[in-house]
Amino acid sequence: MIAADIAWMLMATALVLLMTPGVAFFYGGMVPLRSVVSTKLQSFASMGFVTILWAICGYSLVFSGDTGGLIGNFDYFMLSGVGMEPNPAYGSTIPHVLFMLFQATFAIITPALITGAVAERVRFKAWLVIMTLWSLMVYVPVAHWVWGPDGWIAKMGGLDFAGGMVVHMTSGYAALVAAVMLGNRKNFKPDEHNSFSALMVLLGGTLLWFGWIGFNAGSALAANGLAAHAAATTIFAAAAAMSTWMICDWTVHGRPTAIGSAVGAVAGLVAITPAAGFVSLQAALLIGIISAILCNYATRLVKNKLETDDTVDVFACHGIGGTVGAILTAVFASSDVNPAISGGLLSGDTKIFFANLIGSMVVIAYTMVMTYIVFKIVGFFMKVRVSEEDEKTGLDATQHGEKAFMLR
Repeated sequence: MIAADIAWMLMATALVLLMTPGVAFFYGGMVPLRSVVSTKLQSFASMGFVTILWAICGYSLVFSGDTGGLIGNFDYFMLSGVGMEPNPAYGSTIPHVLFMLFQATFAIITPALITGAVAERVRFKAWLVIMTLWSLMVYVPVAHWVWGPDGWIAKMGGLDFAGGMVVHMTSGYAALVAAVMLGNRKNFKPDEHNSFSALMVLLGGTLLWFGWIGFNAGSALAANGLAAHAAATTIFAAAAAMSTWMICDWTVHGRPTAIGSAVGAVAGLVAITPAAGFVSLQAALLIGIISAILCNYATRLVKNKLETDDTVDVFACHGIGGTVGAILTAVFASSDVNPAISGGLLSGDTKIFFANLIGSMVVIAYTMVMTYIVFKIVGFFMKVRVSEEDEKTGLDATQHGEKAFMLR
């Protein structure tokens, strides 16, 4: 084992864990004051429930064994056999337990991302059940397909450096299904912005950008040149996307906004996630620009044209951004950046492109169908949506009996 690799991966794990509270601040700032606590707690709760699920069987079903390329087995049930010695398949220079913890932070943040699409209208008890079932039925299989031993997308040659398909596409398309199934908020108006705090959104965006370095650079699983390169592509893509988003808003609406700028940065971070360790710095800038333009348009399409209340644009950023990132990864992937892979479409090789295209299509379909099933199953046993009166009063008071601020 190498001490520098262990130190870096401990830091990367902490950085990714910080991203879930970052999501809470990011989403919490974009809802009205009456539901800030509820929105933040929905994300924060993932750090408890999903972590326990990961320890019981989540990690084992993703990373131990394989059944037909679809799911793992229970060799690591209750983390049996996950110890301080390296597992060569998952980082030969770091303890196996550290790799498991790093991957746990990805499982934690994924369902937390969905919460922004159901803000102000999902019952907290129902969300805890949905979050747990969804993680087991959607996140775990998809993660195995992409990252597990003999997962079918990986065997096809699909590339996903840090979770474009696994984290962002699953959460993004699940968010769209959840928003449609729950229906719009009673006071939903596509052009009305009633965000509680732009400053809170900027704080959350900053925590996400900061933590994303661990998200992407940590996926190198070592303190090496590839980690440094992934950190650079991450920062450049986010900067390009934020700047492009600001220009788009300026062009369409006549002025830039703080919240729009933060959302733009996140769109770039999402899109570069699957590509971070496979593409050049120049390609990272292009990925940031392209993702910002497409995601910016998607936000208006979902709310204004489709009249769907995806409260904080989860689908537009994570669903569309993740898909764009997965496809562009296959276009710009370069063996000069990462000798472990063949070139992408621009290098004349179509294998990665078709693997990522087919993989993305299956992930989208599977995620949407299973998310629908999960919501239906939970709906048989309990009410999922709060009452109209509770929604009007605010979920902070009705679900938790708390206020964001006590001003005397």
